[in-house]
Amino acid sequence: MIEKIENDIKETYYAKNYANDGQRFIAWYLRNIYNLDENQTKYCITDGADDKQIDAVYIDDVNSVIHIIQGKFYRTSLVDAEPLREVLSAWMQLKNISKMQENANSILKQKLYEISNAIDEEYDIDFELLIPTGLTDSAKNDLKIFQEQITTSEDFSATLSIIDKDELIRRYDIALGQENPNIEYTLELTNGKFLNMKLANVNVVLAAIPLKECIKIPNIKDGALFKKNVRQSLGLSNQVNKGIKDTIYNDANNFFFYHNGITAICSKMNLKENNLQLKGLSVVNGCQSLNTILSCSEKVKEENEAYIMFRFYEVPERERGDKISTSTNSQSAVKARDLRSNDKRVLEMKKTYEQKYSNGYLITKRGEVKPASKDDNYVIDIELLGKYLISWHSQRPNIAYSPTKIFDKYFDQLFKKDYEPEKIQSLNILGREVMNKWTKENPLGLNESLLAMRAYAPYHHLYAISLFFSIINGVPGEAVINPVVALSKLEQNNLLNYVVRLAGNCLNMALDNASNEPQIANRVFSPQNWIKAKKSLTDIRNAISSTINTLKMIPGSEDIYVKLKQALTCDIKDFEGRWTAD
Repeated sequence: MIEKIENDIKETYYAKNYANDGQRFIAWYLRNIYNLDENQTKYCITDGADDKQIDAVYIDDVNSVIHIIQGKFYRTSLVDAEPLREVLSAWMQLKNISKMQENANSILKQKLYEISNAIDEEYDIDFELLIPTGLTDSAKNDLKIFQEQITTSEDFSATLSIIDKDELIRRYDIALGQENPNIEYTLELTNGKFLNMKLANVNVVLAAIPLKECIKIPNIKDGALFKKNVRQSLGLSNQVNKGIKDTIYNDANNFFFYHNGITAICSKMNLKENNLQLKGLSVVNGCQSLNTILSCSEKVKEENEAYIMFRFYEVPERERGDKISTSTNSQSAVKARDLRSNDKRVLEMKKTYEQKYSNGYLITKRGEVKPASKDDNYVIDIELLGKYLISWHSQRPNIAYSPTKIFDKYFDQLFKKDYEPEKIQSLNILGREVMNKWTKENPLGLNESLLAMRAYAPYHHLYAISLFFSIINGVPGEAVINPVVALSKLEQNNLLNYVVRLAGNCLNMALDNASNEPQIANRVFSPQNWIKAKKSLTDIRNAISSTINTLKMIPGSEDIYVKLKQALTCDIKDFEGRWTAD
């Protein structure tokens, strides 16, 4: 793996954009493990003078996690405790972000504003120490101490992950999709602490499993083990997970009695003496517990009398497995967003869309693959549709980055069973036209900061298209053009590509104007904070108004303005009221 990384970071991209092999290693990790593109990767790097022991910050808005990364690209020697102390120092400084910003470098200052906003939105914090070799024995002892201190903190808890050689290889294999998605694992059971039986024609094994064996189960951290669960980890700040953590550190011997246990299903199960062979393993109830146990791994390794109950069911039938997943999570509240794929409104939208477009397909379940007979141009994912709806109809693209808000807080306002399939497809086409401009080739010459925010900035681009109709028609800000009418007008007048490009240029202009505005003392402009704030919406509207006025006034552009105005002029009935989403 080290040899591969050494060869990879010799590529032009790494040599041109990063000053040393340490930075190139971090960049390699971000690109290959988190699949960030070149601009996103560059945007995350904070390494340099006054970096406060933080080499990179990657804020994952989809999973609500702040990844704070420190890397040591040592080729041969084991790593001592010094890098761990650097991580601990970064954690302690983050407790007072405003003070940390005072002497931080300009890039880190910007990221600290973004971290602060993410913390306010209750994102989890995960410190990652990248060491492609391993830790010395003394460093392992320090890891145990530091992990307990960081994990059990009442006022600022976080997780600490060591990405050593083996973990780096495992994550790389997962990122490439080389690891078999059907998890296979053999668990050695303890004599006298398991029971094998058959119930309702299902093979069942009940077993008391040592906590220290739980942390060896694969695919906990990346979430693949929980692909059939109704939700993923809720983080250490969750009240239940705090209780689990407290028991591990203060009363581990009684963990078995205080915990409800773990439910796991598999497609095939074979018990040979003490070895339980599992194929197609998936934990359907216990995601929170296993993630919390893993976060306390160094403490758990010391506990010889700490156990947890596991229920293993051999269930090859998907329908039965799904029912077990839903039912076993009923003892604690399952948030609405976890089960939206089965909501009647979503199912009605899917039914009407696919009836209208026989070659179309509305993907409603995570991981679902469209049938080969369907046309890609008529396929849309329900999460992407939700982002389009909140950007267009609610005029709030600054919220589109958060699936949690779309499928929880604003679900009732956004998903309507009588929403017309023609509107779904119009948004689908407009969205595809926008995304075609957000490629590596960067045909619009977009600001690098915008390209680094490809996960959410394109929805502001879509929003800008709707504004052209509002501004040219002089309608109030609460009125929104019908997407079917908008697409029809643009296509009939051969202006779709032109307006998409013009809207992108206005977004670019809005960011440039905002970045040049005077800042409050000791504050640094943050593109990511701007894109998530309502101010970005006002700035985009102003940029579009300015662009339209420029077309009116500049000699030679009058014909373009006249054509644009004639094409985009609509009847008042073509506009609808904005859907409230704030």
